[in-house]
Amino acid sequence: MNVKEPPDRIYAELFEQVQSQHLFGDSKTFVDATPKSDPASILSAFRSECDQPGFDLKKFVENHFELPRSQIDAPSDPMGLPVEERIDQLWGLLTRAADEEVRHSSLIPLPNRYVVPGGRFREVYYWDSYFTMLGLADSGRVSLIRDMVDNFAYLIDEVGFIPNGNRSYYCSRSQPPYFALMVELLAEVMKDESVYGRFLPQLKREYEFWMAGADTLSAENPAHRRVVICPGGFLNRYWDDEAIPRQESYAEDVELAASVSRDPEELYRDVRAGAESGWDYSPRWFADRKSMATIRATQIIPVDLNALIYNLEATLAKVCKAHGTSADAIFYEERADNRKDLLQTIFFDDASGMFMDLSLPDFEVTGTFSIAAAYSLFFDIATPEQAERVAACIHRDFLKAGGWVTSNYDTGQQWDSPNGWAPMQWITFCGLERYGFHEEARAGASRWVKDNIAVYQKHGRLLEKYNVESSGLAGTGGEYEVQDGFGWTNAVLLRLMHKLGKEW
Repeated sequence: MNVKEPPDRIYAELFEQVQSQHLFGDSKTFVDATPKSDPASILSAFRSECDQPGFDLKKFVENHFELPRSQIDAPSDPMGLPVEERIDQLWGLLTRAADEEVRHSSLIPLPNRYVVPGGRFREVYYWDSYFTMLGLADSGRVSLIRDMVDNFAYLIDEVGFIPNGNRSYYCSRSQPPYFALMVELLAEVMKDESVYGRFLPQLKREYEFWMAGADTLSAENPAHRRVVICPGGFLNRYWDDEAIPRQESYAEDVELAASVSRDPEELYRDVRAGAESGWDYSPRWFADRKSMATIRATQIIPVDLNALIYNLEATLAKVCKAHGTSADAIFYEERADNRKDLLQTIFFDDASGMFMDLSLPDFEVTGTFSIAAAYSLFFDIATPEQAERVAACIHRDFLKAGGWVTSNYDTGQQWDSPNGWAPMQWITFCGLERYGFHEEARAGASRWVKDNIAVYQKHGRLLEKYNVESSGLAGTGGEYEVQDGFGWTNAVLLRLMHKLGKEW
């Protein structure tokens, strides 16, 4: 595995002091900073100066580091542009050229162009990028999609998997596994089925990462990293290979650990696993559905993750039939069939008519309702009867004034009420459409589009999340301010506008 050292290891007590003192409003600022000289020299200077009278830590950091910028270089009046023109303009503003190697930066350089989400998110993000690619396809930027898929294949080859983002401090975890969907999209927009064969080695390696340790599992040893054995087969959970505070949220994690009577390493692992989920954070991961203090993400078997792994297995089976071996094709097909059966049975709560996450060690449904149930429709996993019940529940309980809400719990977390997020609007829309619930699909999608455009016309911004309980409001909650940009919002908005076929 070819991974840079992360900032906490490079800068030791300097890192700890900067983050613990909340030197910057956003803890991500320092870990994205670039040193102006050799880190060892900077650390030595800090050690010799920090105890001197009048030492100014912030001035020291500003003298020795180039701090990152967050803003998008945008025209002064984006509200003067129709939203489609603004999105097309934003693709240029959010696209980064192939990276040059910068020694001691936390950035992992990528060989091709890529699109960042925007705001504080200055690097590529794994699952964001699939949804961004949907919009790039609608904008005719096929070569940029190809560059981005090539970058993710490069990360699999170099790092061994696709990290959360191309930063050294993200290299202990991944994000929801969308690489198979990216390859499928690239083959579709290029009208070239040979694309699948080209990326078969990386698809296999992606699967090996998520299933690492499966051959060591037993009833006595049922879980290892991201894979779990259950009666009937294998399932997956989120994990992180580190059990320390997140470098980009160091002070927040340390303060959380100090406020609870839990083993700190266990807590840090659960917080990090929640970050790998992309739903950072959600009552899905909380034992009491209320508080980060009860986070137990490593003890949850998520329905959406297992639907994504099912799709990876089914994709590998298909590609191996055409470009691999029949033995491999049979292996992946059996794995996919087995996982689909488990998803249809133990993940479905007959009492409520919803797909739900499971909890360890008993593989019982958690009872926590979320829009993640829509993955079962998106990937054609649900039976027609199950789909009808899920669609009814989503329409009744999740459809709000501005689109589909992520959950109906109010914990102050960003993947929670009152927020709606672009990726889940797309997953839900496509899932309902797949099973013929066209009216319900269009109801949610049209509300989301109208809400996005209303906020844009009022503020000139396209945001990472929205308050869908009340139209025209930005999303709330979480560890940072709502961000402007925003890759997957732009993409899903554009694609839904085209799908709905209305004049907006």
